[in-house]
Amino acid sequence: MAAIALTIAGSDSGGGAGIQADLKAMSALGVYGASVITAVTAQNTRAVTAVHGIPLDVISAQIEAVLTDLDVGAIKIGMLATPDIIHTVAGSIAEFDGPIVLDPVMIAKSGDALLAEDAVQTLRDVLVPRASVLTPNLPEAACLLGSSDAQSPKEMVEQGRALCGYGAQTVLMKGGHGQGEICHDLLVSSTGLIAEFTAPRRQTRNTHGTGCTLSSSIAAGLAKGLTIPDAVAQAHDYLQGAIAKADALDIGQGHGPVHHFHEVWPA
Repeated sequence: MAAIALTIAGSDSGGGAGIQADLKAMSALGVYGASVITAVTAQNTRAVTAVHGIPLDVISAQIEAVLTDLDVGAIKIGMLATPDIIHTVAGSIAEFDGPIVLDPVMIAKSGDALLAEDAVQTLRDVLVPRASVLTPNLPEAACLLGSSDAQSPKEMVEQGRALCGYGAQTVLMKGGHGQGEICHDLLVSSTGLIAEFTAPRRQTRNTHGTGCTLSSSIAAGLAKGLTIPDAVAQAHDYLQGAIAKADALDIGQGHGPVHHFHEVWPA
């Protein structure tokens, strides 16, 4: 039977991030992707022009429909725009005992806000404790902690351990917003550094959906039974390949998407 992963996130009409990116990444990694849409965004590579939250009863109904029928091996959670949506999702997955990857989506690549200010604490208090892997970039980690962005790998580890203090099993501190020629992603537990993943920092504007792609790729690995470090390693390698081929796609006029199917149909 095929491994199954569920993504709970927002829809990106431009196809580069959100539910669309999640399902592409899961498919590329050989995992069947199911989806629960929490919000519909009017979005392209340049801007988010509208956001419409899905009614709470419809969100919970989607989750129930999937979990009562499909043998879901892992869940990825992305955009949850409001405290009410966060509580709804948390309640609806309360009985799920598999791994959960939580991507604390706050800002789109265009700079538009995707998480209400009053929802940050709710996300931290309600869903971070459910996370097998929390995947913040540096600004997101700082926002969850009420601190400034980490400036060094040492500070990244410290912030990762602090986030584990809120209940996350592990935290993948993503270094894409950092400085230097090498990008460092650090997998951290409450006791310290588990693994480090590095890659050359590529000069490209086509990085729309990288966070969604990475977190859903980790969920795909976990759904296939990989350990957390192995799932993160597989996802990191896959994303780097998708970024390396992103410019060849030439999609949109702003921050274009990565090439999710770079191993299937090279651009």
